[in-house]
Amino acid sequence: MFKLVAEDFKAVMERDPSIPRGLRGFLEVALCAPGFHALLGHRLAHALHRLGVPVIPRLLSLLFRWWTGIEIHPGARIGRGILIDHGSGVVIGESAVVGDRCVIFQGVTLGATGNETRWQRHPILEDHVVVGSGAKVLGPIRIGRGARIGANAVVLSPVPAGATVVGPKAQVVKGPGATPRRSPEELLRRIEMLEMEMEELRAELNLNPNREVAI
Repeated sequence: MFKLVAEDFKAVMERDPSIPRGLRGFLEVALCAPGFHALLGHRLAHALHRLGVPVIPRLLSLLFRWWTGIEIHPGARIGRGILIDHGSGVVIGESAVVGDRCVIFQGVTLGATGNETRWQRHPILEDHVVVGSGAKVLGPIRIGRGARIGANAVVLSPVPAGATVVGPKAQVVKGPGATPRRSPEELLRRIEMLEMEMEELRAELNLNPNREVAI
């Protein structure tokens, strides 16, 4: 457990750009980093949970939720070198799995949909996944290695490794299984073509360009 805590500490020191180097940075992480504190509490609660200790793991989880604003169920399995940045409002459910060196921003929910009929109710994040602020990843779905979940995305289906998903109804826009999307330049060309077609139609009908056309 101590090695896991050390790796979480190192992840904040190395990957949070707001943390200065040297002794000052060390003290800021140790005393003022809620994401690290939440993970520290979870490591202890999870160890007791695995030993079958009743009640105390949940009390620890509740204490660190009050302290940090981050709720991690003692049963959640959290990998190595995790960075929870800012952290307020993060919720990680009982059967959630978070792989190594993942980054989770504030307001993220790794939750269930309420329709599950088996023990695995929460998402599985493989290694090096980044989950943007406010994103909701729901249900027993797998998020592939290196995937990136955009801010405020709602993800209800598996995400391929290396893909990027965005939007309230999250769609793959980059990587395997991506949905083709028109570029702004293409959309502008289509608008210009439509304007030209409208002018040609006006000319054919001998309409005044300043007169509104009812369609």
